[in-house]
Amino acid sequence: MTRGLTFNSFCVIAGMSILGISQANPASANGADLEQLQAQMRAMQAQMKELQRQVNEAKAQAASAKPSAGDDDLDLKVKWKGAPELSSKDGKFEFKVRGRLQADFNSIDQDFPITGEKDVNGVEIRRARIGVEGVVFYDWNYKFEIDFAGDESEVKDAYVSYTGIDFADLEIFLGNFKVANSLQDLTSNRYVTFMERAAFISAFDIDREIGLGLHAGGDHWSFQTSYTGARSENQETFFDDPSTWAIRATAAPINTDRRVVHVGASYRHRNAGTERETGSADLFRYRARGADLHLADRFVATPRFAERDDMYVLEGAVVLGRWSVQGEYAELTADAAQTIANVSPTYQGWYVEGSVFLTDDMRSYDANPGEFKRIRVKNPVFGGSGGWGAWQLAGGYDVINLADGAAAFNTSTRRNAEECVDCGDQETWLIGLNWWMTDYTAIKFNLTQSEISGGANDGATISGFGMRAQIDW
Repeated sequence: MTRGLTFNSFCVIAGMSILGISQANPASANGADLEQLQAQMRAMQAQMKELQRQVNEAKAQAASAKPSAGDDDLDLKVKWKGAPELSSKDGKFEFKVRGRLQADFNSIDQDFPITGEKDVNGVEIRRARIGVEGVVFYDWNYKFEIDFAGDESEVKDAYVSYTGIDFADLEIFLGNFKVANSLQDLTSNRYVTFMERAAFISAFDIDREIGLGLHAGGDHWSFQTSYTGARSENQETFFDDPSTWAIRATAAPINTDRRVVHVGASYRHRNAGTERETGSADLFRYRARGADLHLADRFVATPRFAERDDMYVLEGAVVLGRWSVQGEYAELTADAAQTIANVSPTYQGWYVEGSVFLTDDMRSYDANPGEFKRIRVKNPVFGGSGGWGAWQLAGGYDVINLADGAAAFNTSTRRNAEECVDCGDQETWLIGLNWWMTDYTAIKFNLTQSEISGGANDGATISGFGMRAQIDW
């Protein structure tokens, strides 16, 4: 509007100047000429008013077309993190579809003359998961994931957590989540060095449970504790009074881009529950697969006998650029139910593993919550990239001891109770080669061999080769 008035005023001034000149030179202008000039000026003023009206109308239409801040239908941010991650611009809401697929091949010599178990040559979908995760109203997180591997469905993570307390990244969990008792177990199966985790993790039944948890941490430490009960896969049996209390603390005195030192310790106490329908106890047992491969049979195992157990775990890891070493030691004392035997054996499990990247890559560590994360490939493999990906060579040694108290167990076993026939020790050597093609895709190769001592499979050698192709989002 200001520009229109300025131009209009200019026209008026110009007309007045012309009129003044005409009056100053009466010889060159008569009365008729003055009337003609005045008429032209009036016509110009009318045109300028019409133009000004059109400009004002256009401005009003443009202003009415802009939505207000509260009515913005495009309040959306999109990021790509393996899959689209949608969020509101203010961070109030977030939503992401997550999933993973792992396809395995196992070839295992199970030493039939001693074990009586045939060799294995087979493929399987080791994991096939789909789920969602996100944020609601800034402080409420959620995660829900189901695994469909083995032509069965099983709920994995299914929890809500609250992060609204401004202290040490405190997060309170309610639902089905991992019980924090092992560095390797808390590290996602997408990022572990070998195809399968150490034998003691499955043997001592470290897994997800339903209950209440608390996590906190910082740049150099983490703390987790939880009180849980039944598991998602056995909710239909209506267990009475099963309980697990766990606590874990870690420290990372050195935590830089290229160097990490991690130490930690944890404790777990469990009480077995009873089935409400039958009144029988759901007792604990302990067992491990041969050659640390999923399709192998279990050659060291106990019967179901324990009504409670206590487990201690020590953990440590060091990362020096391309090089890393990691290890854990676990000890578990189990108390047999009085209807089974009068024994309290102590079992041990431990492993040590080391790896080196042949490319300029390294393992990724997060001090809060004290676990290893996704490997960031510097030169990923995709169409036209020319990258080689990240190549990782690894070696490991894994031990599980389930032989303690076997003779005393068999001697004191009550009537109709199963004897400890397969109670023994297993030592496994592992060699691995991992090709991390991108941040989200990998191929793994494992060569493994287990030696069995004690129990019915004493002297057996279980050898295996495994290969995995995986992708996640």
